[in-house]
Amino acid sequence: MKLENVVPWGRSLDEYQEIFSLTEVDLDKSILGCGDGPASFNAELTKLGGNVISVDPTYQFSGEELKSRIASVYDEIMPQMQLNKDKYIWKSIPTVEALGELRMSAMNAFIDDYENGKELGRYINESLPSLSFQDKQFDLALCSHYLFLYSEHVNLEQHIASILELCRVAKEVRIYPLLSLNGEISPHLNSVIETLSAKGLVCCQKGINYEFQKGATQMLVVKSV
Repeated sequence: MKLENVVPWGRSLDEYQEIFSLTEVDLDKSILGCGDGPASFNAELTKLGGNVISVDPTYQFSGEELKSRIASVYDEIMPQMQLNKDKYIWKSIPTVEALGELRMSAMNAFIDDYENGKELGRYINESLPSLSFQDKQFDLALCSHYLFLYSEHVNLEQHIASILELCRVAKEVRIYPLLSLNGEISPHLNSVIETLSAKGLVCCQKGINYEFQKGATQMLVVKSV
């Protein structure tokens, strides 16, 4: 991975709670955040006494490198958001400007926590479909804005291998969103569910009380029997 190919865009603990329907009981579990990037989820939950480890290939870079990349990419993303704002629901986040403030706040909290968290093993440079953790090491694995969203870049076999690996290391897996970047249901979704179900896993599409990308109102929950 090259730093110039990284597009950092971080989400907050509040957003994670909404998009994954996380209860107070869930937040007390051991959690793996997969593909967290510069989200402040780990930093915020750790401050509250939570037990969370985040994995992402961007964690191979230093805090200063990521901070510089965030600053440069932000100025590229904001005009794109303005151009494509009709693809989103501006309710909980009222404007493009408010979105920018929310994302920068989350990413700044991440940067402030990153180097210390990395030393403590809370930010680990790994990526799907191969993780170094023990079987069922986590109660809950969360995968935000990677699988299904990037269906044009991640093929069906990679989706299946990635989710099987998440199911190996966690008792329960939640994935959001189920739409690809074009706003349509991922072409991989049905085949993924059929394959996982055939392997004895229980798959369920669950509605959530959150919508920013139009139509992105469900997550996939996968559990072992």
